[in-house]
Amino acid sequence: MYVPEEYQDYETPEKVILAYNGLGTWAQKSGSIAFYGCPVNRCSLIDDRSRAHEADAILYKDHFIHPGVVRPKNQIWILYFLECPYHTQSIRFANMINWTATYRRDSDLVAPYERWTYYDPQVRHKTQIRDFATNRTKKVAWFVSNCSARNGRLAYARELGKYISVDIYGTCGPLKCPRTDKKCFEILEKEYKFYLAFENSNCRDYITEKFYVNGLGHNVLPIVMGARPEDYQRSAPEGSYIHVDEFNSPRELAQYLHRLDKDDDLYNSYFKWKGTGEFINTFFWCRLCAMMHAPPSHRNYEDVNEWWRGPGVCTSKSWRNSDNG
Repeated sequence: MYVPEEYQDYETPEKVILAYNGLGTWAQKSGSIAFYGCPVNRCSLIDDRSRAHEADAILYKDHFIHPGVVRPKNQIWILYFLECPYHTQSIRFANMINWTATYRRDSDLVAPYERWTYYDPQVRHKTQIRDFATNRTKKVAWFVSNCSARNGRLAYARELGKYISVDIYGTCGPLKCPRTDKKCFEILEKEYKFYLAFENSNCRDYITEKFYVNGLGHNVLPIVMGARPEDYQRSAPEGSYIHVDEFNSPRELAQYLHRLDKDDDLYNSYFKWKGTGEFINTFFWCRLCAMMHAPPSHRNYEDVNEWWRGPGVCTSKSWRNSDNG
């Protein structure tokens, strides 16, 4: 982990970071607790807006609110977004944001939902003893509550359902099983071969727990829609999923799923990544503190909206049919 050359541990003055929208959603307490164990730990969190003038940085989570006071020289304003552009605020202030902290790979502080790392980058597949197809008699499952996503995922799933069995649980389908009920995912893991890990939007690098937790975390083969194919290639274990854009239509995808259903060896080949690595803690607070102690770099976004939601960032179409793909 990065440690600035000038950093001298306890001899270095502490950097104060104001969580402008409160610490509740961060599950953190004020003070230095968040930085315990960090190589660079001379930082402290506060959430009192009246102390904005004494903060070295202001961290805006989910929503930007101008403090209404003159910004002290060298104070850093950081925008933290975990949701995609379609579901986040449009910021109209120019030259206000210095750093971005999002799931995007081109953020100043990259904060992905999960990060996969191999134990040995040269070993990406491992022979599996377990037969992941055993006793799984059902085909495709999907837990979903948002029926009006911009990327047309529901229409795609329904079209897919014309050619292979797709069980839709939740508000958008006939089956009921609250995702808060552990039995739902037990059913998924024991009975189904495939899971629709469809994001609510098709945006660059936007890959959430729908893929990492619901899919990979339950020993089922995820079928993904959301980020670009190359984004999944960079973020996911090799050979662990199927992207809808690999196929010309839901019907063509269904034909391939039927093939996998009949060929256990081919189906099991999608699980050879298991045991080759792990999802790791990205230590957001440690990296933030280290950046705070790095030599100053005078960066600011003239138009953060252009960066966050400009051309090529998201598409309402599939990436294969988009000019942005």
